[in-house]
Formats: sequence, structure tokens, C-alpha cells
Amino acid sequence: MDSNQLDMKEWHWQMDMLQNIDVGLVVLDREYNIRMWNSFMENHSGLSPSHVVGKNLFKLFKEVPEAWFKRKTESVFLLKNRAFTTWEQRPCLFKFKNYRPITGIAAFMYQNITLIPLVSVDSTVNHIGIMIYDVTDMAVNKLRLELANDQLESMSRTDRLTQLFNRGYWEECLGQEYSRFKRAGQTCSLVMFDIDHFKKVNDTYGHQAGDVVIRLTADILVKNKRTTDIAGRYGGEEYAVILLDTSAQNAMTFTERLRKDIESQLVTHDGNNIKYTISLGIAELVSGMSDYKQWIVCADKALYEAKKGGRNQSVIYKPGQGDA
Repeated sequence: MDSNQLDMKEWHWQMDMLQNIDVGLVVLDREYNIRMWNSFMENHSGLSPSHVVGKNLFKLFKEVPEAWFKRKTESVFLLKNRAFTTWEQRPCLFKFKNYRPITGIAAFMYQNITLIPLVSVDSTVNHIGIMIYDVTDMAVNKLRLELANDQLESMSRTDRLTQLFNRGYWEECLGQEYSRFKRAGQTCSLVMFDIDHFKKVNDTYGHQAGDVVIRLTADILVKNKRTTDIAGRYGGEEYAVILLDTSAQNAMTFTERLRKDIESQLVTHDGNNIKYTISLGIAELVSGMSDYKQWIVCADKALYEAKKGGRNQSVIYKPGQGDA
């Protein structure tokens, strides 16, 4: 066997290996016409080499972003440097369906891409190779982990009964808002409110009925607040809301709307009709407050005045209010 036959034999097994590796391999020329298309690409695209070789990449695969891809390949052609992109930067280059049983929840194949300059004998680069790696398993596992961590974080800051922020996380938000006020001096108001005669609801209708009332109050609160407002369950039947960029007088508009909405509700539980009301205290953040805890104290004093004045009303805190 002469050297030419040996070279052909070696070339044949090299091509066979490139065709059958579990990695996509595509060769493009300078006009982005496809020059090589291995078995991985054929199996996942459903297109054989005879259907794609000599055809323009962008005309065949509309999902490939032409402007982005050309920017990515320019350095490969001109500088003869490799280029990479991961699924986190762009989930995929070719939108192949995902058929893996373990990662079946993914609609498409996540891909890492390597772009390789193919240097000719005259040291020019007129072709590039694209290697496509199926990283669906890794991507889905990472996304699952991130989702689980997000859910755990959400659970750690959410009150289970009302789905509002729990007291710990809500107080963190209040502290941040107090710090923002110290830096920028932007107007902000705090509303504290609770359910009037809630013990009577529990004693008369039972704790399950009390839970229904607590949940309904939270739902009505969420319906009435803005997306920028920060609502939490402060404890038991008591709630707290941070109204960003809101004066005390404007906060009164919110509290009265909320109060009337709740007053109009009729809760039905185990055949019993339950009517209830709330009392609300408002405190606008001012420079004389030493910290966010004093802000809470002021709103709480206004709430106390609302209850002392007959309940089912909103009261704005005034300096000296509620002091002995």
C-alpha cells in the first residue's frame, strides 16, 4: 500500500469520526454558505448534507441572528482567533427540539458554541468551523437549582397565610426606605392598620373564620395598593404598608379607599355572614425621626388614636399624638 492510499485511508477514518461524534460540526465559507454538515446536525435538523451543503446559512435557518452572528465570526475570520458563546449568553444558535427523556421539560436544545478559524495553506482564513455542544442537561439542572433557590428565598420572606411579606423582610424594606430618605429626602408614608374587634371574630366564629378574614384583608390590600408600595403582615391581624413618594394627605386617599372597600365586604364561612372593619394610622417620614423604628412608633400612635376615636377610620400622626 503506497503513501497515497495510506493518506486516503487516514482521511476516511478522520471524516468518519467527524461525522459520528456527538457534537454538531458545520463548516462555513466567507459568504456563510454551508460546506460541511455532520450526522449530529442532520439528525437534529432533519436535513441531510445534500439539502444544505452549498446553501446560505441565514436563508436556511431564519432563527440564526445574522447581524449578531456576523459580528461574532468577524474576529475569527480576520484575527484567526477562536470565539465562544454559552447557553447563558444565548440559549441556542440552531433551534433544535429537545428529545432527551431526563430533560424533557426543555422545549429546545440548549447549546454552547465554539467558532474555529480553518487556516488554509496560504495562512488565510476562508472557512470557519462551528462546533455545537448539547448542554441541555447542564442548563436545565442549573435553571432548576436557580428556581429552587428563588422559591426558597421567596418563602423565607413571605407570610404563609397572606402571601404578603413577613415582618422580618418587610422591616428590612422599611429600613432601606428610611436610608433612602436620609440620602435623597424623598417623601414617603407608612400605614399601620389592623382588624377591629378581631378577637371577637375568632371567639364567635372560630379561628378558621379568622384566617379567612385575615386572607381576605390581604387580598383587598393587594388590590388597592400600587405595584411600588410594599405591604406586609406585621403580626396577627395587623398589617403595614410603605407608600413610596406619597405624602400623608395622599396616603389618606389610599387608606380611605381601602377602609371603605373592606367595610363593604361580607365574609361567608360555615353558613355565617361576617362583617368587619379596620382602623388605620398614617405617619409621613420626616427628618426629625431618629430611625425607622421611630417611624413605626409614630404610625402606631396614629392607629391607637383611630381606635380610641371609635375605630373604622384613618388618622394621620401629628407630633405629640399618643404621648402620655
